Amino acid sequence: MDSATGAGDPRLHYRPARGWMNDPNGLVWFKGYYHVFYQHAPHYETPWHESMHWGHARTKDFLRYEELPPALAPDAPYDRDGCWSGTAIVRDGVLWLFYACVREGTQAVAVARSRDGIHFEKYEGNPVIASYPPEGSPDFRDPAVCFADGKYRCVMASGNRERHTAVLLLYESDDLLCWRYQGVLREWENAKFAECPSFVRLGDEYLLAASVCREEGHRFSVAVGSFANGRFTARAEAEVDKGPDQYAGQVFSAPDGRALLLSWIPGWQYAGYRQRDIGCLSVPREITCEDGVIRGRPAREVRRFCRESDPALLRTDGGFLIPRGGREAVQYRGEIRELGIIRDGDVMEVFVNGGEEIYTALL
Repeated sequence: MDSATGAGDPRLHYRPARGWMNDPNGLVWFKGYYHVFYQHAPHYETPWHESMHWGHARTKDFLRYEELPPALAPDAPYDRDGCWSGTAIVRDGVLWLFYACVREGTQAVAVARSRDGIHFEKYEGNPVIASYPPEGSPDFRDPAVCFADGKYRCVMASGNRERHTAVLLLYESDDLLCWRYQGVLREWENAKFAECPSFVRLGDEYLLAASVCREEGHRFSVAVGSFANGRFTARAEAEVDKGPDQYAGQVFSAPDGRALLLSWIPGWQYAGYRQRDIGCLSVPREITCEDGVIRGRPAREVRRFCRESDPALLRTDGGFLIPRGGREAVQYRGEIRELGIIRDGDVMEVFVNGGEEIYTALL
């Protein structure tokens, strides 16, 4: 599929031509393209009818996407119950995909590699991380791999059920295949588990993000700080995207050093009265940290589609209101110094005060 933006009806939010999609995975620049992978059920418009695949598309500008064949299918003994979320890294001209492989409830980490960015071969020694450490739990998923402080690092999302904490667990490696557990990188109290972490360079610092699942609801935590000797120290933290129609955001590094965020805009709460409940991906947002404030602005590739007003957003005395069909309206209360709105069909993304807060809504 080639979905191009047009003057009358821009298609800024990627979705596959057919089949369910959810979390963005393996976001990476490789051989002249941004590669966008995602959780995918290629034969069904709703989930849970088949084990998860990795869908695949590529783009040069986040305006025109070329849909490619699925990159990963659950066809190995260790991943027959799904190729779940993960990340990508480039080493010596080879694209490596790290993903959570699931078999009969056991979650582990597997690797696949490609030289052309289209055809992938799974590593014969999978899984490369077979099980969770004592600080974790069976909720052990979503490997986030990067090169940091002189070594390859893998951040795993998990939770400690006895202590009611969400945790990020740190591993290190010299070759991307043999991994050594290093301990807890970060944790949140009064939570069930974390999901979908990101760990990337941001200038001279590092950015660490995760979706934190609490007893009720979730928050998307983005922190910026230092990393040395296996420890991350936050200098600033924000929730950034308040949703409510946002989940599983992943941050990755563009070739020019920008930290870009893509999130899943879910369709599951609309099941039953939409013909296609497959959701879509957000526009790319550039994450910055200036004067201790973390912001998410529309990336320059899509910034020209930003407007100051839209009929679907109602300004109020104390903020704004976004009505949503069949569900509670999105309401913002607070000072508005600047407002940017990207509206694409039934998807709205609102950037408040230079991206200090983002509200994402399916109308």
